[in-house]
Amino acid sequence: MIKLEKLTRQFVQKNGQTFNAVDNVSLEVPEGEICILLGPSGCGKTTTLKMINRLIAPSSGRVFINGEDTSDMDTVALRRNIGYVIQQIGLFPNMTIEENITVVPRMLGWDKKRCRERASELMAMVALDPQHYLPRYPKELSGGQQQRIGVIRALAADPPVLLMDEPFGAVDPINREAIQNEFLEMQRQLKKTVLLVSHDIDEALKLGDRIAVFRQGKIVQCASPDELLAKPANEFVGTFVGQDRTLKRLLLVQAGDVTDRQPIITVKRDTPLAEAFAIMDDNDQRSITVVDDEGKPLGFVKRREARGGTGSCGDMLHDFRITGKAEDNLRVVLSKLYEHNMVWMPIVDEEGRYSGEISQDYIADYLSSGRTRRALNIVSGD
Repeated sequence: MIKLEKLTRQFVQKNGQTFNAVDNVSLEVPEGEICILLGPSGCGKTTTLKMINRLIAPSSGRVFINGEDTSDMDTVALRRNIGYVIQQIGLFPNMTIEENITVVPRMLGWDKKRCRERASELMAMVALDPQHYLPRYPKELSGGQQQRIGVIRALAADPPVLLMDEPFGAVDPINREAIQNEFLEMQRQLKKTVLLVSHDIDEALKLGDRIAVFRQGKIVQCASPDELLAKPANEFVGTFVGQDRTLKRLLLVQAGDVTDRQPIITVKRDTPLAEAFAIMDDNDQRSITVVDDEGKPLGFVKRREARGGTGSCGDMLHDFRITGKAEDNLRVVLSKLYEHNMVWMPIVDEEGRYSGEISQDYIADYLSSGRTRRALNIVSGD
């Protein structure tokens, strides 16, 4: 959807020398993804964003949206297809909330009924009652509520592309998290192509499908959140994402990502204990999970109890105190293990079928291995 090709922007300093605020940046963002432009202040993130909708003209390079070179497009037509959100919300104080939201649709000739329906629809997405808030003025709303209006105003004309410059930076932490959650829920429904500028690594990890890390006008790494934490490209990236980057991955990796890499070894209730012991002995397991005919876990048998046993696994069955879901992130899994003083537990899929086990050792091994959920298909330019 969005492609930046060797994009550069030069500025002239007071001493007459030129410097590259953005230096030969190439980036591709597929349709429906959120790409975070991440980095410290003054590294070229906002300048890059502004060149996309031509608030700033590039010194060289090209911007393509949906395959079309934007330099060949009329500026007004270009901006009709782009929503733009900035930290300083910029709501018009003399307009009602409804009028603020529908500024662009009204300019495009939408009738009053269609504008009202669109405003009401978007208000519901950010948990604000349309009947209560649409007739009000910005000064009657809190800062967090105004920020919500700023976000949905950019979506009013249903643009395919959304540019956001630190959109949640001016909001207190509690409101920020709530708005981020609402934005993610909207994105699941709307699937916009989003470029979002941030200097907050936690925000980038939470919101981004891919993260482009800037330093001194250049992209030094572009990767998925998990890959960025697992394999920082250099010392700068490693320092920027934080010394606790391995722990940050706990939120990004799902239990299923770990169990998918393990063989599933189970027995049935009527499996002889001698057979179960042999399986555990061959695989160096202290216990083995017993499943029913549908593959759902019933409990487990311990190796030391199965040794020399003459009955079946059903005779030595121990109940599971806890189970985890494949979609649980590792932080949830680890929390459950610590809470119940367990070293492992079974993981089940959406149908409740056994999909493997996860242990503290498995988690540590996965995180230290450098494996990632997925590596992005990155196309870069020299």
